Amino acid sequence: MTPTDRRISSDQEAQVQKSLTLCLREGVAAQVMIGIADYFLIPFALLLGAGHHEIGFLVAVPNLIASAFQFFAVKAVDWAGGRLRLLLMGFFVQAVFLLPIGLLSYLDISRKILVLTVLVTVFKSSGSLMGPAWGSLVSEYLPAQRRGAYFGVRSRLLGITGLINLSFWGVFLTVWKEWYSSAAGFLIMFMAAGIARLIGTWYMARMIDLPQHRKREDEFTFWMFLRRFKESNFVKYVFYVSGITFATNLSAPYFSVHMLRDLHFSYLSYMVVSLAPVVTGLIAFPIWGRHADSVGNARILKITGLFIPIIPLLWLIPRTPVPLVLVELFSGFVWGGFNLCAINFIYDAVAPAKRVRCLGYFNFINGIAIFAGAAAGAWLVDRLPLTGGLPFLSLFIVSAGARFLANISLARHFKEVRAEARAVSSTDLFFSVVGIRPILGRDQEIVALPSKSAPGFVERPPRVG
Repeated sequence: MTPTDRRISSDQEAQVQKSLTLCLREGVAAQVMIGIADYFLIPFALLLGAGHHEIGFLVAVPNLIASAFQFFAVKAVDWAGGRLRLLLMGFFVQAVFLLPIGLLSYLDISRKILVLTVLVTVFKSSGSLMGPAWGSLVSEYLPAQRRGAYFGVRSRLLGITGLINLSFWGVFLTVWKEWYSSAAGFLIMFMAAGIARLIGTWYMARMIDLPQHRKREDEFTFWMFLRRFKESNFVKYVFYVSGITFATNLSAPYFSVHMLRDLHFSYLSYMVVSLAPVVTGLIAFPIWGRHADSVGNARILKITGLFIPIIPLLWLIPRTPVPLVLVELFSGFVWGGFNLCAINFIYDAVAPAKRVRCLGYFNFINGIAIFAGAAAGAWLVDRLPLTGGLPFLSLFIVSAGARFLANISLARHFKEVRAEARAVSSTDLFFSVVGIRPILGRDQEIVALPSKSAPGFVERPPRVG
């Protein structure tokens, strides 16, 4: 069985197309939740009085514990009686634990950041347990040769939702702070995030759960997975992405702190800078998706990997919102291609029967990288010398160097898995992506466009920094 096999009967096809439409609607609801949970968690922690180290561990500890849940991904599907039932249970748990987060600012307790970390840990662990099942199920809805374009265009549609969502909550929080209080604003926001997750659960409940076909050879332990590092292209790819993840998370938790605490940005200015990568993501996703379908996901990962180390260096000089918006426009375009192709490569490289397990192992190693990067950043931030009189700029430099080392040392070890991928030079690919000298013919661009009922997966918004 090849990774491109798609076990869907003619009777199931209509249900699959309906499920894809429902998946798009579920994704819109998920974007509302993601926009709040990803972009406003650290500002909320700062409101509660979190320090530098507490911010680092708020990112590190939940991701460490959540990554351990990846080992139970396959058993969780079996225990729940199917991938869809597991997703429904996980969605509900996430909604329940999102709702009380905003109440923390009103509670008279001494360890609010610890309680927040526990709530976030349960939220992320539920998402971690669901991730492999979600990716495995939705990837089987679509044929491999059209995933890049479908997922790219869907990510663009959901990016519009994210743009509207972030704009609304940024303005809301700014206005609410003036009229009432920031605490009341965050309470409403996290309640809205929980309600959005419940709405997504309702859409997900109407989707089709395709049966899995696993054989004995599809089962292997984590240690068996690691032992194949020398000969396995996929394992080498996992360590490449995890290396980039570690290097990125040395500084990732602190861009928000840098803006709000050191540069004294308002919530509105913070929102504008955070929106910039989402805007370019709207443009980038379909462009990267079409090119990935032509030249392969590995080529896109490697070319975007060359630009990722530049991003934190561009944060060293600007101290006002406008130049940082320009930096983040560039960041969103680069990370848009990397994030899109990072998940699509897995769908191409792994057979459907092994996807839950391999996605689980991938997420576990990547989660360890997030923890290690954030924890190392928290340890380094008070030990590095000041740059420009600010505490985080030296950490941004270290992160840039680590990203560069991860890319040059690990990128060459894995290769493209699509046999039909076109061989083009990096220069031609770059000029085609920016629209100067296209390598895709008009016919290819038309074929790549999706039908209205064929969305792909929920893409995380391009990250800040």
